[in-house]
Amino acid sequence: MGTGENRIASILLAFCRVHTLSAVELAERLEVSERTVRNDIKQLNEDLKGCAAVENTQGRYTLHVYDGAAFHDARARLTKSDERFNSPRNRMDYIFGRLMRAEAPLLTDDLAYEMSIGRSTFTGDLKKLRAELEPCRLSILGKTSKGLVLQGQETDIRNYILESAYEALYRDYPLDPEITELVDAAFSRSPFEKSEPFQRFLTVMLDRFLTGHPLENLPQAFYSLTARREFSVIDGLLEEIGRFLHVEFPPEEKLFALLPIVGMRTPADAENMKAIELDQAMGPLADEIFRQIRLELNISLERPEFMEEFLYHLMFMINRLRFHVRLKSDVVAELREKYPLAWQMGGVAAQVIWAKYGVEVTEDERSYLASYFGVFLEESAKRRRPFRAAVVCGMGRVTARLVASQLKRVLDSSVELTLLSMEKATPERLAEFGLIFTTVQLPCRTEQPVIFIHEIFNEQDIRHKIEKAKYWDQVDVPVLDNNWFVMVGLLDESRFFRFDGGGTYEEAVDAMVASLTEGGQVDEGFAQRLREREEKGSMAFDHGVAIPHTVQKAGDRMVLAVGVFPQPVRYRDREIQLIFLLGLPEKVDAEDGILVRVYEEIISVAKDSGLMEKITHAADFQALLRALYRQV
Repeated sequence: MGTGENRIASILLAFCRVHTLSAVELAERLEVSERTVRNDIKQLNEDLKGCAAVENTQGRYTLHVYDGAAFHDARARLTKSDERFNSPRNRMDYIFGRLMRAEAPLLTDDLAYEMSIGRSTFTGDLKKLRAELEPCRLSILGKTSKGLVLQGQETDIRNYILESAYEALYRDYPLDPEITELVDAAFSRSPFEKSEPFQRFLTVMLDRFLTGHPLENLPQAFYSLTARREFSVIDGLLEEIGRFLHVEFPPEEKLFALLPIVGMRTPADAENMKAIELDQAMGPLADEIFRQIRLELNISLERPEFMEEFLYHLMFMINRLRFHVRLKSDVVAELREKYPLAWQMGGVAAQVIWAKYGVEVTEDERSYLASYFGVFLEESAKRRRPFRAAVVCGMGRVTARLVASQLKRVLDSSVELTLLSMEKATPERLAEFGLIFTTVQLPCRTEQPVIFIHEIFNEQDIRHKIEKAKYWDQVDVPVLDNNWFVMVGLLDESRFFRFDGGGTYEEAVDAMVASLTEGGQVDEGFAQRLREREEKGSMAFDHGVAIPHTVQKAGDRMVLAVGVFPQPVRYRDREIQLIFLLGLPEKVDAEDGILVRVYEEIISVAKDSGLMEKITHAADFQALLRALYRQV
């Protein structure tokens, strides 16, 4: 349907809401002339084909329906075309599409007429579109009376299309079947996987080039891609497409079509992946990322079995960022929420990539990095020493088996579960296990963590207590309650500091370190190591939290102290309200688990503004403990 029919649909819908209207009223509603209204009503009556008619009686128009069923069908048919311009997003896409294809300035009134909207609506949409285009280095020049022109480089126009307007502009623009066959044949002969992004790039390239909008003078980095094996595949394909279309594509257009290949997702097929040349700079880059994570977070990640896949991911990701190939992630919020430490590691990796390549990692790309780090952490957790667990039950063996069957649903498959009678629950026997479940009071004391359970229990509650039991020998006050925060077991009154009297962040950290040193909780050299660590980079996290940390040599357990500022203090470019000071044992890695868990808890605190408020206003240690109680 033509765009004029959208205004005709608006007239029909207006009569469905109001029984009678004058030409003046309709002209004011649509912001067009009365003559245009009369012409549109004439067209509307022709479209209704006798099932209804808009008739003029003494200067007012009235809708008369003669065939209800036929009118219902006609209304559905005529108003369907109105959907294209029923939202600002659709109208903005239409304006951009018209401007990007225009050979001469377009008048505002003409564009508004095409979309059947008023001048004020058009002006509002144009203002939004201009604001959206500005960060993309595009602009719309001209005045409404003299015509509008899209201004910008062709590469920026294509990038905007691919990132923001492809569906609206090309959903009805399928590739010719002959071209699709050539594409399928070319990819079947190569290790590369045909993807939707490639089809989009090719579609945009063909449309823009064939309508007189070629690419010119690409940055030098693009031309270096001609040396890659992937380019020969695309070069051959576009030579074949060129022969079919009787055109010759310049190198710039071939390089544009190559971008979704060099910036592809890592191939699912390992053989296809390894057939692609890996940039040898990726190994040192990954080493630097892991080194920086170790420096900033004190977590040592071992090189995983699928390290090569990670290196390919880095290569493709950097290509995407360098050449503006957008990869969308649908799980950004979920990853940030469920894997906070992995997300933080992704941020560290992003800083390394920025320093090395000068490209900014988007949140979408950071989510993919976080996915890898989440897997790395999970793999490290699996390498922890598996523990044996005992079930002590005083209600007979069948009850013990019932309890054991429930426990198997919540325990890791590597845990060995043993049933013990009351008579066999001796200190010597219990010492063989890392965790003990019991339905009764044990007949003896034991150094192992004990979880009391009922014959039928809440699996989520038990799962949480099992998780806390993993850190039993790494915290000072091991209590297997239903408080989610494991870090509470690392705190005592001597490790809580409240700074009411102002002062600086540096002074507060010095006071905390001095107190811990005096109490023998960290060694004399801790302060100097912390200062040296501080010189290498900021220890401030987001949302007003700082995590100064370094190795302490006074013991083999982690030391955690909390300092709160009722009023924020300035630290470099951040406002700080909460300090988590960490003294780490000399040997700590991802397999130890406790450091990973504490980081995750600190990050969860930082993201919870209500909890931050309670902690920073805690008057004493007991108030801090009350704040740090989150029931699972």
